[in-house]
Amino acid sequence: MGVELVHGREGYLEMEDVNFSDSDLAYHVKDALKSVSLGDSDSYNQLIGVLHQNGRLSPDDLALLVTSLKAISGAISYVDIVHHESLLTSIFNMSMWDYRPEVMDALVEVIISLAASNGKYVDSCLDMLVSNFLPPRSFSRLLSEPIGIRRKDQVLCRVHSALKDIADLVPLAPLRLWRIIIQRMPNTFSMEPLISIYVENMLRLESSPLGELLGSMMLMAVMDRLVELDVEIEWDDILQEDSNKGIFDMELENVEDFTDDDDNNDDELPKDTLNRKRLGGNLVAEKLDSLMVITFEHLKSCANGGRLVEVFEILRQSFRVTVLNAYKSKFAQFVMFYTCSLDPEYCGVKFSEFLLDMFVDGIYPLTRMSAVAYLASYLSRGKFLSASLVLNILKSLVDWCVEYCQNQDGDISPKAHRIFYAGCQAVMYVLCFRMRSIMEIPRLKAQLLLMPLESLLRHPLTPLKVCLPSIVDEFLRQAKAAHLFTVSETFIFDDLLESEYSRAFGGMERLDMFFPFDPCLLKKCDSYIRPNFVYWSMVRATYDNEEECSSDEGFDEVSMDGNVDNNEDLLSNCSEGNDLDLDEFDNSLNKMSITPKDPLRFSFGGRFEAPTRMPSILRPSTSPESL
Repeated sequence: MGVELVHGREGYLEMEDVNFSDSDLAYHVKDALKSVSLGDSDSYNQLIGVLHQNGRLSPDDLALLVTSLKAISGAISYVDIVHHESLLTSIFNMSMWDYRPEVMDALVEVIISLAASNGKYVDSCLDMLVSNFLPPRSFSRLLSEPIGIRRKDQVLCRVHSALKDIADLVPLAPLRLWRIIIQRMPNTFSMEPLISIYVENMLRLESSPLGELLGSMMLMAVMDRLVELDVEIEWDDILQEDSNKGIFDMELENVEDFTDDDDNNDDELPKDTLNRKRLGGNLVAEKLDSLMVITFEHLKSCANGGRLVEVFEILRQSFRVTVLNAYKSKFAQFVMFYTCSLDPEYCGVKFSEFLLDMFVDGIYPLTRMSAVAYLASYLSRGKFLSASLVLNILKSLVDWCVEYCQNQDGDISPKAHRIFYAGCQAVMYVLCFRMRSIMEIPRLKAQLLLMPLESLLRHPLTPLKVCLPSIVDEFLRQAKAAHLFTVSETFIFDDLLESEYSRAFGGMERLDMFFPFDPCLLKKCDSYIRPNFVYWSMVRATYDNEEECSSDEGFDEVSMDGNVDNNEDLLSNCSEGNDLDLDEFDNSLNKMSITPKDPLRFSFGGRFEAPTRMPSILRPSTSPESL
């Protein structure tokens, strides 16, 4: 290729109507570089002037710029970090977003050549490429338009290709790249388009060949930024003026508009409109919403590419370090929820087991209480979780609580036994959502009836008096309808939201009111969560169908403290693989009612009057007290 240089163009190679080949121009560039050390900077300064051309270039100017950059690549060994500082500064300050693809290619060639020629240039070359993650501010408004989308693809394709080439040439480059990416990451106050495109590039690196070295660091850095944005959202931005109303309350207000029809459109499900309206116009919430969607799309691509399990393990580590103890976190945890929904068989199960282990084997009380709060909310809200898995986790929780009771002789002490009360509340909270679905499966129903729930709740530590009255009230109402065990009117709380005891065991963080997977109020993010989410209005409580609740009357009844041999025989038959007629099995289970002869009299004394509506609202993680 040749380039015709017209007289007077920037004074560079002032020769009129002369056609120079690429090799000729490369020679003149080398000469310009060498002449600087001899005190002659005219040609050198003219070369720098060519590099400063941008905007709408004429065909001749464009050709001159491209050929000059290529000539610099060919003369890279003549570049000196001291004598040619202004040239290096000009190159590193060039933005690929300002040029056509031909210039981008030539500029990338210069950057790769510099990085390979001398280790002194590696950091500057990497920094220049990372700076091109973002467009100039003047270009930001075009990102959503066709020309902006096309330019974005052209730039980022070349940036990531160059990063890979440099990493291949300089083995230590990826570790230096990670530090630069973190340093240049936009802060929480940056404009949404800029922080969004930067996170897109970080996640693109995670899934690239460089992800083998950088992937975990990119994911954890993204999660850190999500949490930082999350905690910037004030509680006042979420709660309604009536501070006694929570998300759960609003779900109930919309319940009459919800039908339990399988064909019901997702858009018809009850939405937290009032609370979501309060987030409307909140710039931080909008940024977080956009970043969550970008992260969800990345997770979906990982699932399609067979990489989700690998990514899940990194996210689980990030969750333990960053999210688990961030008590102000309201939305960032849904990254884990969505990941588990993409692979319920592995990720869904492993996450529940991870939270259980954090509770059972943890060291720090607040971490253990936070873990069991996450576990309860996750088991209650995850539509993708099987009833069998939920019951297995519940059994482990109940076993731990029973073992704890066996080692305690004292009385109620919310602060001293707060981990125990957190575990008991988690069990009751999950059963508020899942009891009916468990009871409708004979095998699981038999297992649930065999759990020592009654002896646990009758223990002198009296968890029914310490846990949130709203949860206890709903749990007891469903337990009565399901004939789970006997109930006393002593524990009907007249719609109390909380008690002095629950405030005490919740501590300053109000972990007694921490339900981290309550409905997501971020509009775009919610569209990913909603298909796999259980709303309270979707729950079929055990008392919803009075005929089903009373269908066991007339059968022989036993006390929970009485003979349960029939239950154990049935479970033994199932576990040994013996054939059992399903109708006979169901009939036998129906005879295992544990209610007294008079269903309205209970061992605690007195009568139970079923509430006419759902008891007081469960304060979710968005309660101001949780601060």
